[in-house]
Amino acid sequence: MELTRRSFVHGTLATLFAGGLPQAWSQALDTAKVVIGFAPGGTIDVTGRRVADKLAPAFSKAAIAENRTGAGGQIAVQAVRTAAPDGSTILLTPASPLGLHPFTYKKLPYDPVADLLPVSGAAVFDYALAVGPLVPAGVKTVPDFLAWAKANPDKASFGSAGAGSAANFIGAALGKAGKVELRHIPYRGSQPAILEMIGGQLAAVVGPTGEFMGQVKAGKARLLATSGPARGKFTPDTPSYAEQGFKELAYLGWFGFYVPAKTPAEVVQRLNGAIRGALSSPDVVDSLAALYLEPYPTSPQQLASLLKTETEFWSGLVRTVGYTPEG
Repeated sequence: MELTRRSFVHGTLATLFAGGLPQAWSQALDTAKVVIGFAPGGTIDVTGRRVADKLAPAFSKAAIAENRTGAGGQIAVQAVRTAAPDGSTILLTPASPLGLHPFTYKKLPYDPVADLLPVSGAAVFDYALAVGPLVPAGVKTVPDFLAWAKANPDKASFGSAGAGSAANFIGAALGKAGKVELRHIPYRGSQPAILEMIGGQLAAVVGPTGEFMGQVKAGKARLLATSGPARGKFTPDTPSYAEQGFKELAYLGWFGFYVPAKTPAEVVQRLNGAIRGALSSPDVVDSLAALYLEPYPTSPQQLASLLKTETEFWSGLVRTVGYTPEG
């Protein structure tokens, strides 16, 4: 994705807030539900709960978060796809189930474009490449790591949150670009992979930057690169992949809010205003920053455009890696 961090995040803020927020909705719902496809406690779960707390009374009289886990976020997408199109059921999803999974599964039980309406972006983040004690301290850059991997093929591996995940493909694409075989080891989440990395059983892990920072601060892991088009706001001392010669890996992960298709445009706009208001709240901004996330409010049209760009990005990367879709 050829986007600068400034245009990707901060440029939208100026555009969106210039026009102010919509007036309060006189026909507020009794309860709105934010459906999240991942387990409690993770970055997307915290994001959804922080925003849900702010939807009342701007959008609904009450708002809750509900975790519908499974299939890498697909269960949540299906739950929202079949919900009443009245704004009472809202999906918070990472990009993968909508922009990546069409290329990693032979058939999806939903259409990412036809079955959902975009409402607003939620947050944006980098993916990082981290290494642990199995990799010598002298390995400080991505080229260093690739050279070490070539010299140590029995140790040249990386972990991710699962097969077919965004992190899986970023790591695989790095191996292709560096002309080195990096064996992928999938885990059920980033944290189990990180624990094996800091224990010396695994060389490296690719995952959202915030997942690593506790171990980095404790001196148990080292960041070699982040995936944004420029150095990350929270990791200014870590060079990006692009800065180290791997521009094809410039990518920012994101979370976005969606509702079922056929939801009235007026409801979408009112929900968009409520979400934008929540994401501008200082306590929400601070809670996201603690997770190394930046607020990412957009218009529905901007989110639709981003998904199109996302789909094109993953189409090319999956093809480059040569991944065979699952059944």
